[in-house]
Amino acid sequence: MLGAMTPYPERPIGQLVMFNKPYGVLSQFTAEGRWRGLKDFIDLPGVYVAGRLDADSEGLLLLTGEGKLQARIADPRFKMEKTYWVQVEGTPDETALQALRQGVTLNDGPTRPAGARLIEPAPAMWQREPPIRVRQSIPTAWLELVIREGRNRQVRRMTAAVGLPTLRLVRVAIGPYTLGGLAPGAWRSVAAQSSGCEE
Repeated sequence: MLGAMTPYPERPIGQLVMFNKPYGVLSQFTAEGRWRGLKDFIDLPGVYVAGRLDADSEGLLLLTGEGKLQARIADPRFKMEKTYWVQVEGTPDETALQALRQGVTLNDGPTRPAGARLIEPAPAMWQREPPIRVRQSIPTAWLELVIREGRNRQVRRMTAAVGLPTLRLVRVAIGPYTLGGLAPGAWRSVAAQSSGCEE
């Protein structure tokens, strides 16, 4: 279990756990069906997930022992930016990027304007297990999307709305907290930054 030996107080106060969630892991400690749980990676009492990440998505997940801090990170009312690197099928053009920036209409209403840019060259990423499906006749590209909402599977639905199906989704930052060099399945503790938790 990567990161299991990291020293940590019994009940963290004013601290956050930053975890690089691998593909196939739920944002809960208990396993369910074919998906693994956080207890396979993090053995800490009194910490809870602040903001979820789908089992088929990867990247930064924050946990804390403080309810108020958890709410400020997870609740969209506090408008904490979340940054995603998204591998999509197809070649994004400026029209698609501009649509994402302005907001697209989903079945539950229009999204707020988002940050959207093409990442060139493609970022150096760890190998996902299992690998994404690749069709040789269709190119792929990486986008960076920055949103302040938290709808169900929102990023995937946004890229689909502009004709760019998501193949891989990695959250690289939540407010001031970034993955940095944290390896998949590893975690570290950091002090909570008040600037990242303001209204």
